Amino acid sequence: MTEIDTSTVLQDVALIVGGGPGISSSCARLFAREGMRVAIAARNADKPVLHALEKTHGVRRYACDASDPASVESLFQSVAGELGAPTLVVHNIDGRVPGIFRKGIIEAEPTMAFDTIRNSAFSAFLVGQQAARRMRENTPNANGAKGTIIFTNASAALKGYPLSGAFAMACHAKAGLAQSMARELMPQGIHVANVPIDAAIGWTQEDGTRAHRLAGTSVDDNLADPDHIAQTYLQLHRQHRSTWAFEVVLRPWVEKW
Repeated sequence: MTEIDTSTVLQDVALIVGGGPGISSSCARLFAREGMRVAIAARNADKPVLHALEKTHGVRRYACDASDPASVESLFQSVAGELGAPTLVVHNIDGRVPGIFRKGIIEAEPTMAFDTIRNSAFSAFLVGQQAARRMRENTPNANGAKGTIIFTNASAALKGYPLSGAFAMACHAKAGLAQSMARELMPQGIHVANVPIDAAIGWTQEDGTRAHRLAGTSVDDNLADPDHIAQTYLQLHRQHRSTWAFEVVLRPWVEKW
């Protein structure tokens, strides 16, 4: 890929870590429409949904194992060299391994619990660390901000559900990381936000409906719409520093909480 002279670039550079058809794709489309240079990273950068984003919105695809320090460092080096230093980084990785779903504390396999923490909270640490290293060197924008780091989280960050100990550990750890980073980095001009999504997320299917693999098809806005989640992320990035939000919990109007 051709490198660019970043010294004269004024555009935002957005990096989304964790690529899929839901929040990540909605963010990529919105950020690109808003004039940002957009990169999206996933373990498998050849997913059809990522190829579609590249074709329709000019999004750059990158392969990255976000739980591996060297892979994350290489990702940030590549994005900075090819698009410019990131000014908006979204960590959007759930982290659960399939075998850990609905397992009680007695039945949960320890290695799966460890993998869940590594994929979620540890990968958030690695991405947040590299984002902070890059952003602290950014020139402040008109708002005095050097960048924004957003962590997608889940309702398990707020309460530990039965049969979900490993995921609750990971989500609480991610929330604690975000809070610590916010206290450290916001006075340095880097906005950090934790966004628990207390909902099933339904993205648009091929037939035009929105659905979730377990919750079914969206009825009367009972599922969170990733396009509107992306709008919230954009708003967080553009907030004035006199009113930076740290934690924004999103849930449908009919959600019981």
